Amino acid sequence: MKKSFLIGLLALTFLASCNKDKEILNSLNEYNTSMESKGYHFGDALVLPKEVTENAESVSISFGDKETSELVVDPKFFTLGDNPVTFNIKKKSGEILTQDATINVFAKNPEANLTYEMVQEYPHNPKNFVQGFQLEGNTVYESDGQNGSSQILKYTLGSTVPIASTLQPQDVFSEGSTIVGDKIYQLTWQNKKGFVYDKSSLKLLNEFAYPNIIGEGWGLTYDGKNLILSDGTKNIYFLDVNDPSKMVRYISVAGNSTAYDQLNELEYHRGFIYANVWQKPIILKIDPANGEVVGKFDFSEIAKQHTTGNDDVLNGIAFKGDNMLVTGKNWPKIYEVTIK
Repeated sequence: MKKSFLIGLLALTFLASCNKDKEILNSLNEYNTSMESKGYHFGDALVLPKEVTENAESVSISFGDKETSELVVDPKFFTLGDNPVTFNIKKKSGEILTQDATINVFAKNPEANLTYEMVQEYPHNPKNFVQGFQLEGNTVYESDGQNGSSQILKYTLGSTVPIASTLQPQDVFSEGSTIVGDKIYQLTWQNKKGFVYDKSSLKLLNEFAYPNIIGEGWGLTYDGKNLILSDGTKNIYFLDVNDPSKMVRYISVAGNSTAYDQLNELEYHRGFIYANVWQKPIILKIDPANGEVVGKFDFSEIAKQHTTGNDDVLNGIAFKGDNMLVTGKNWPKIYEVTIK
């Protein structure tokens, strides 16, 4: 009889403990879900529900190979945008409960809605699947994608006839490109390497491997010191121009209420990075110091004239003085706009 009573008591204790664990984790999940869309800013404290704090000896957050018990959104630990984390709750009994969550970190200041006015239109070859797009003087340097038709070429703005071009091997899908002195650097999508060309002849000079952290090449630009590469995520990487296989640093990109990924063709101009967002008719103006989106252009009115599917989208940014040139994949036109 005593044995049955003891077993029953242990069962009740175990059930009560399980219910308490469920209460702790449910309250934490509700909190994290409510904060996921609202997001945090750097310096914000995580105010966990009392069901967690009253039953925990300690709480820590692990993110990749890092862990912190400081429940504050610290830029040393978190990046802008989405941060996949795990909450580790050590109960007073010594048992540890864990729960995965996403902590979104947004920029403190709202991004400006930037406006523009059309200045001029130029012809563009609609066969060109634009991946990289630059202007130097009156010469356009363009990288075009698609397996079997990838190339680097240059032509005079206002013409569609190439001055020079170099085709890629069949297995190469070309991506972003940029001008560095007398050379052109060009990315590939999934070959994990880039090419370097002579700017005058577009003769291939050499190749370089991506840093291991980078899986794909998307956009590329140059700030006068480093190559700046996007890989289709929220991250933008700064590479040593003398050794592009070496990463110098990286930033993650977010606005005041939106985390941005699929960052594509890039352009650096007067201290800011401009980025297309894949399959969206917008261009972001990004602070290269911290990844904050400080401004956003809406090119919907132009894009809807040419975008009929998922591929023929806005993708191409260059500057002619302080005017911006924009185009897209398989578009028949290049547009010059003045920024208001």
